[in-house]
Parts: sequence; C-alpha cells; structure tokens
Amino acid sequence: MSAARRLAPSLLVCAAALWGAAAAFAEQPAPDPGLSPAYLAAQLRWKSSLDAFAAADRTRMPESGGVLFFGSSSIRMWSRLAQDFSELPVVINRGFGGSTMAECSVLARDLVVRYRPRHVLVYAGDNDLMLGRTPIQVLEAFAQFAHTVREALPDTRISYISIKPSPSRERLLPQIREANHIIAAYVRTQADADFIDIYTPMMGEDGRPRAELFLPDRLHMNQAGYRLWHDAITAHLQADEDDDPPAVTTTTADAVPR
Repeated sequence: MSAARRLAPSLLVCAAALWGAAAAFAEQPAPDPGLSPAYLAAQLRWKSSLDAFAAADRTRMPESGGVLFFGSSSIRMWSRLAQDFSELPVVINRGFGGSTMAECSVLARDLVVRYRPRHVLVYAGDNDLMLGRTPIQVLEAFAQFAHTVREALPDTRISYISIKPSPSRERLLPQIREANHIIAAYVRTQADADFIDIYTPMMGEDGRPRAELFLPDRLHMNQAGYRLWHDAITAHLQADEDDDPPAVTTTTADAVPR
C-alpha cells in the first residue's frame, strides 16, 4: 500500500490544502524574517551557535557551490561529516543543538543562503513533534524553508532527510510516520528535490527502532547509525559538472550573522 493511501482522509485533505498554499508561495516573495518574534526567539535561543558559525566564517569562509548539511543535533553531532563525504570538494556542517524545523525555516537565510550551496540536506522535525507540533506543521515549516532557499538560490538542490525512529521517542512513531509520508509526497511535487528515507532501514524486523544504531541516550546515533545515514545519503548526492556556484537572487532580507 502506498504512503498516501495509508494516510487518514482528513490528513490528506489538510496536506492537499497546504501543498496548494506552498505552491502559491512562488507568486510572492518569501516573508522577510526581519524582527519577527519567531526569528528573534531563534536568534536568542541559538546565539552561541550562531556566534560560533560567524567566528568560523571569519576565519575561513566556505567556498560557494558546496554541499551543506543543516538541521538539528543529528547533524551537529556528525563529527566525521567532512571525512565521510571526502569525495566532495566543499562540505559544510550547520547543525545546531536541538533545533526545530520551524527554527531552521526562519534561519534559512542566515545559515543556508549565505553559503550559496549547490545542494542542501536538511534534517529536522522530530524536535517539533516532541514539542507537540503536528505533522502538518512540520510540513508547513519545511515548505517555507524550501521556498526561502529556492527564491534566493533557484538552482540549489534540496534534500529532506526523513525523521529517524529513536528508541527514546518510540511513542511518537505514528506522528513520525505521518510527517515522513506527507513530506515525501510534497517533495515529489518539487523540482530538484529528494526525500531520503532513513526511517525504514533504522527500523528492525520486530517493528521497533534498531537500538544498536544509537548511543546510550537512545536518541542520538552512534557510528553505526551514521554509517547507515552515509550510505542512504550517498545515493542521492548529485554529481554536478558545473563548477560555478548557484546564482543568487538578491532580496531585502539577506540578514546574516557577522
């Protein structure tokens, strides 16, 4: 049975409405985060991470046209990210703490657009669900994130890494499956976009998360978990013979940390 058929009819109706709204974004500029409460709250909450990124950029600004990994602690804690993808000329890690997809969306210009990546891979969403947000709200945040990136970097590929099944959050598996299903369906409507399924290989034959892929906290992954991610992601990385960085469409909201 397809993922779409497994969704409740009411959820499909909501998802269809949201996809229509997401498509309508193309008719208008992406919202300027400016001094919005959500943007200011994210800036304040993650000030130490943003300051660290800014300091690293002052020391050595990553070259344009790279592959940028963005999102929550599963990205931040990937300590061997550059080594694991050493075949790529430029690999940028912009994972920050226990961030949400909503926070990733409002910080997209600061932490994605400014680097002009050729390909951005985002992992976020399980923290949103843990905070009580719905799968539809996670999809909405991802759609806004994708639109913000697309408006400034129309040629950049966007990949969404599915929400993982952590043993410590097993009670959230129904919401995680719903979020993954509707985001996968949304991504299929977009050009130059991928949905990378790491949920399925991280589930055991008993229908439960594979504990051997996780650290003792049962939330974050060990090296075996990251090897699994590496193999899944590698299949989606696109070889691009064009060495020129993506063109940037200037907006009035290029606020970035300095």
